[in-house]
Amino acid sequence: RVVARYAKHVLPTYGVFDEFRVFVPGEALVMVRVRGVDVALAICEDLWRDGGPVARYAGAGAELVLVLNGSPFERGKDDVRLRLARRRAAQAGCPLAYLNAVGGQDELVLDGGSFVVAADGTLLARAPQLVEDLLVLDVDAPARDATRALEADDVVHVVSEAPAPAREPLPAPVADPLGDVEALWAALVLALRDYVRKNGFARVALGLSGGIDSAVVAALAVDALGPDGLTGISLPSSYSSGHSRDDADDLAQRLGCDYRVVPVAPMVDAFIEHLSQQVDLSSVAGENLQARVRGAVLMALSNSEGHLVLATSNKSELSVGYSTLYGDSVGGFAPLKDVPKLVVWELARWRNADAQRRGDQPPIPENSIAKVPSAELAPGQTDQDSLPPYDVLDPLLERYVERAQGRGELVEAGFEPEVVDRVVSLVDGAEWKRRQFAPGPKVSAVAFGRDRRLPITSRWAESEAR
Repeated sequence: RVVARYAKHVLPTYGVFDEFRVFVPGEALVMVRVRGVDVALAICEDLWRDGGPVARYAGAGAELVLVLNGSPFERGKDDVRLRLARRRAAQAGCPLAYLNAVGGQDELVLDGGSFVVAADGTLLARAPQLVEDLLVLDVDAPARDATRALEADDVVHVVSEAPAPAREPLPAPVADPLGDVEALWAALVLALRDYVRKNGFARVALGLSGGIDSAVVAALAVDALGPDGLTGISLPSSYSSGHSRDDADDLAQRLGCDYRVVPVAPMVDAFIEHLSQQVDLSSVAGENLQARVRGAVLMALSNSEGHLVLATSNKSELSVGYSTLYGDSVGGFAPLKDVPKLVVWELARWRNADAQRRGDQPPIPENSIAKVPSAELAPGQTDQDSLPPYDVLDPLLERYVERAQGRGELVEAGFEPEVVDRVVSLVDGAEWKRRQFAPGPKVSAVAFGRDRRLPITSRWAESEAR
């Protein structure tokens, strides 16, 4: 009730929010007296601001600071929060409880991990990450000692003055933080589960190519929704290798999901027969036609049976436009949209190793992890026919997309000028494709669509600005 009445809605517009209203002036202090204890309230951004309300609560006699958060998951962010909370607790001179929401919301995934620190920085309690949890503990609050009077804009709401009855202090659980890749997997599972369920879907579907991307998305879907929540569809064409079909079969057997095989070669042949007199299908047009037939099959299943189709493209492909619009990019949600290709492999290896540790069968076929990536839209095709090797491409993309480094900095970092010019041109030229892509969970500092948006129409090019 108190939070609803006095909640502050002045929020940062970068990255997440684009609307704001004010119920309490931005510099006001909000205190609630509960059982005779003065509890200070702060919201989200207050914790990050030097000289903001949290630091000023010491002079107002706060005995506990509650920081209410809807802080989205981001790789490596948890350590930053803890360091900052320790600093603010010292400034406030009292314990600080960092209370974070849990759950998926469109492209955001709120990761929980609430914790309490003492004024001296000691970690008193921590909830597990990426799951709902009730964390209960007792803290020793300092005696109230206000050194200044509250100002006109400040708010004090008295709930009760009677002290709480004496009892033995409750033990404080301190959950171990998740490892980096484990936390990422859990974040993607939570984001997918909540997007599907909160939007009224019961099942998801995706094309199983036998490759690493579709295998990881399928494993995420089963972890999120169970085997009954996934329909995997093999869509072999005349260019599909035997091992790709075998790997898709193996994946479906390991996951225990609904599995169907719909050969697309006859459909593609019918298109070619009717189109070849009017359209040159000897190159990329023919390759894209095959991908779009697959997309049409997936969407037909969605229309017929109510499945949410999952796109399987990763951040590396999205960066450089290495996907077919209305083909392999088709879908209503893209779990790997903010996950680079090299990290996709990390996720697959971690998930298999985790299954082995628990005595379960690894869900992802080893061959899907080990083989050379290929869209199989032409004989013998591999990703590296069109792109630099991923161990070159991904570090370059990380610097250009997430760190916003220019051409000169990229060349100075050791990348070949020709590779830099080519990749930068691909990234800038693929903006129009990214605008039409499905939403997906933000798990990095800079995600396409939410944090990075270029003009589609522009004659300026980074490769020319030398």
